[in-house]
Amino acid sequence: MATTTTAAASHFFGTRIHGAVVKQRSGKFQARFSFRKKKSPPAKKARPTRDSDRLVWFPGATPPEWLDGTMVGDRGFDPLGLGKPTEYLQYDFDSLDQNLAKNDVGELLGVITDSGELQPTPLQPYTEVFGLQRFRECELIHGRWAMLGTLGAIAVEALTGVAWQDAGKVELVEGSSYLGQPLPFSLTTLIWIEVIVIGYIEYQRNAELDPVKRLYPGGYFDPLGLASDPGKLENLQLAEIKHARLAMVAFLIFGIQAAFTGKGPISFVATFNQ
Repeated sequence: MATTTTAAASHFFGTRIHGAVVKQRSGKFQARFSFRKKKSPPAKKARPTRDSDRLVWFPGATPPEWLDGTMVGDRGFDPLGLGKPTEYLQYDFDSLDQNLAKNDVGELLGVITDSGELQPTPLQPYTEVFGLQRFRECELIHGRWAMLGTLGAIAVEALTGVAWQDAGKVELVEGSSYLGQPLPFSLTTLIWIEVIVIGYIEYQRNAELDPVKRLYPGGYFDPLGLASDPGKLENLQLAEIKHARLAMVAFLIFGIQAAFTGKGPISFVATFNQ
């Protein structure tokens, strides 16, 4: 009965929980409208960090308990509580005896905590889409794209004089080109190539079930073998996440700047005092 209730509840909440851990709880409990509660995750396998030695995103800020400093680059920044772990309350079936004037409500059987393990499911291997591990993966992916985009916006404007937000207009009028050089493909062909290549890469990336390799695949993505030294690996990971966060902020500024001034980053700086 408990297994059936778990499956039914998982569909109700919009996610199926595989390999979940059920804990028994007695006594009073506080139910929320979403029928879920939050608690801190189990301790991660990393060296502990004392509160007095820990770096935080703002001087004097108190990091939440689920950000315990064990992740590389963890500065305790989660003002909206998005990374707070989730618990699901498991209830027994309600009494459905049609001969009774009043049926009893199903009792609380326990609490289901997501195991955090990756499952071999297409495109979405995470059982909890708002889990801390998935947030770190998304942060790294967005940060890497932001680093490429920030460098590309500056380099293209410096070499061609065309601002990044106007590059699409040039492609539509003059045809596909790269750094001012024409390409033997139409814009439609380039779009199809991008869709197929990126789609294949994303499919292969989601087929990887090792959490570490999903973040740091190595191999072709580390041609110089910089991560081969375990002593330097954590420093490289910390440097990457710092640059990734800075690049995301920088590209956000590029977007706001283009929306309000219509200029690229180089032309804006060149005409800042005019």
